[in-house]
Amino acid sequence: MVTILKDKILSGKSITIEEAKKIVKTKDIEDLCACANEIREKKCGNTVDTCSIINARSGQCSENCKWCAQSRHFATGVEEYDTISESELLEMAHHNNKCGVKRFSLVTSGRSVLQRDIEKFCNYYRTLKQDTNLYLCASMGLLGENELKALKEAGVKRYHCNLETSASYFKTLCTTHTPEDKKNTIRIAQSLGMEVCSGGIIGMGESMEQRIELAFELKELNIKSVPINILNPIPGTPLQDVEYISDEEIRRTVAIFRFILPDAVLRFAGGRARLSAELQAKILLGGMNGALIGDMLTTIGNRIDDDYRLFDSIGLLH
Repeated sequence: MVTILKDKILSGKSITIEEAKKIVKTKDIEDLCACANEIREKKCGNTVDTCSIINARSGQCSENCKWCAQSRHFATGVEEYDTISESELLEMAHHNNKCGVKRFSLVTSGRSVLQRDIEKFCNYYRTLKQDTNLYLCASMGLLGENELKALKEAGVKRYHCNLETSASYFKTLCTTHTPEDKKNTIRIAQSLGMEVCSGGIIGMGESMEQRIELAFELKELNIKSVPINILNPIPGTPLQDVEYISDEEIRRTVAIFRFILPDAVLRFAGGRARLSAELQAKILLGGMNGALIGDMLTTIGNRIDDDYRLFDSIGLLH
């Protein structure tokens, strides 16, 4: 059945949620991943789309997302600051530009960024647009039309707003905003002509069926850049004692996302630094075709040079 559905996708058709739930349980995980990789090769080619982020505002977030080190509801000891300095921002941006990273994003903690603060970040983006050839992205919470329009005019081409998990599971992890709040921001950004990056975190106690539901929600929103984070349990958060999901479960999740989102960039994001190079290679050759490289928001990521060596070793361009 896996091969039949692979051929169905390669012929230009989509699989149903029922079909996805069936094939993700196949005993032959190597066949599932090989078929997902074939879809990736034929739909997306052999290039890894790279991006990097910088924590532009850290800590004191009003939201109570159970996975997050930056929520003021939890005592995690995370560094707190209102706005990163322009010199530090430019230093990191120029480093990423020199290393050949394609995309670069400012990420802020908090529910949103107020209109009065947007202009400061817009000035940063204008400088980045002038001084680098980076593709500029932003992740600043639940923004409205005016704020998103200002970012776009300053040079931001892609807006990031993770759904994080399926709508059916989200309310068990966060009660201060809803999936529909996120989808509203996504739709506004799209209406302004901005690209949107949206994905989630796996390993927060959700079922495989709920991961599949998330993938179909992203498909419905026509999302073409999908970060897949693996939970890194942060001490002090309610999820601090959650056990790591298995290597096989990670591979199955990536593969089924590729079947559901055949032409999207599935972006290897947070949580992968704990994985062996061998496992990361298997995941990349099981449907993944993007990577968030360098340090993450509050955890250490993968070194850019190490990632490039990994991509080269398995024949992926960057």
